[in-house]
Amino acid sequence: MGWRVRTGATVVGVLALLGGYLVADAYDVVPGMLTVSPPPEQPAPFPSAPGARPGPSPSAVLADLPADAPAPPAAEVGRLVTAVASDERLGPRVAALVVDATSGDELGAANADVGLVPASTQKLLTAVAAITELGGDTTLDTRVVLDGDDRLVLVGGGDMMLAAGAGDPDAVLGRAGLGDLAAQVAARVTVTGRTQVQLALDDSLFSGPTIAPTVPPREAELGYVAPVASLAVNIARLTDAEYAPRSSDPAMAAAGVFADALAEHGLQVVGDVRRTTVPQDVRTLGTVRSAPLDQVVEYAMQHSDNTITEVLGRLVALDAGLPGSVEGSTKAVVDSVSRLGVDMRGAVLVDCSGLGRGSLMTVRQLVEVVRLTVDPARPALREVAVGMPVAGLSGTLANRYGGENPGRGLVRAKTGSLPEISGLAGSVVTADDRLLVFAFLADQIPEGGAYGARVIFDGLAGQLSQLSAT
Repeated sequence: MGWRVRTGATVVGVLALLGGYLVADAYDVVPGMLTVSPPPEQPAPFPSAPGARPGPSPSAVLADLPADAPAPPAAEVGRLVTAVASDERLGPRVAALVVDATSGDELGAANADVGLVPASTQKLLTAVAAITELGGDTTLDTRVVLDGDDRLVLVGGGDMMLAAGAGDPDAVLGRAGLGDLAAQVAARVTVTGRTQVQLALDDSLFSGPTIAPTVPPREAELGYVAPVASLAVNIARLTDAEYAPRSSDPAMAAAGVFADALAEHGLQVVGDVRRTTVPQDVRTLGTVRSAPLDQVVEYAMQHSDNTITEVLGRLVALDAGLPGSVEGSTKAVVDSVSRLGVDMRGAVLVDCSGLGRGSLMTVRQLVEVVRLTVDPARPALREVAVGMPVAGLSGTLANRYGGENPGRGLVRAKTGSLPEISGLAGSVVTADDRLLVFAFLADQIPEGGAYGARVIFDGLAGQLSQLSAT
């Protein structure tokens, strides 16, 4: 397809997380599995991205784990899982599963085959599907083509992370810049003596509702997701805040930014920018490319970015020959994960990010997806494992696992949080250097208890890191 550039498969070494992280600051997370500080009055729909205070380097230590490292006793894991699953503070619907990553043996389970709301842990599926189907080295092109003699058309290829001015080759957000694109185009047009052009916009890549109908309107208004478009500046944010209000028409807003950039390079846009669809055989005047998709996936995982995850899902749909819509994306993601061997029977996905209401998954399905990412036979998927937040160090886990929680630096997981819903799915290294994979979900948490649920799940993962066969 025209929007996709494949440069080869990325192979990442065998993943393992080793401990040894020491920090001076104690973050605002209450230590211990059974100690819960007062919950916030209005829990955020998902954990806020890090940045309020500086933390240690997010880089993790990756190495080979010893093949003969012993797994912890199933009885001990089961005891911990049962204790958490029966904790009344989590409400009546709790599920948890812990599996040995190497053997696949079940070590502890509670309601492992009951469908619960996954919240943002669901992003793991979209990440795995994107890397599997599109490739980690794929980039997304934003182009300008010449339509006729004097009409330029800005063509979106799925990059909603454009910079307004110059791109930053070291960044993911803002890797490609509309200012750079304008410079390319103006250089080729003004040399002919032209100083005025018409500008049109082709944002026809995606179709259907720009926001999943299952997302509460208030959450879109608060900036938790933007309308999905084939191009946008700064993920359609109207300010630089993480959850800033978003443009209601990101692609057209980007076209306006591009028109201004052309003017700065001596090329005036006359008339209004109108939408069009260009044929395939047009002349390209300029192109800027996004960061590789493995980096885009990591950004989405670290920041739990709903908009970028929805874009990835729609790109997976287009690659599968399906419409780049909400329905096409959810089907394509489920189909992709199913082909990898995950039994997705009974699962319901109403979007690709987990922000919408109505998705259902079991912790067994989540664990199977996590296990794919640490499987040595699937090295490309290690990009997903490496992209997960690290406990106490990066992403949505940066400000968690403080105090005495021993899981700091040993747990790598995707968070999930909505009002009355909490989830955590990922991997942890035990005291014997054995890798375990896990998923914990609760979707009827008593009012005001979402923060406490995070602490309980973090505590369980931390306790797993201390288990030993001896």
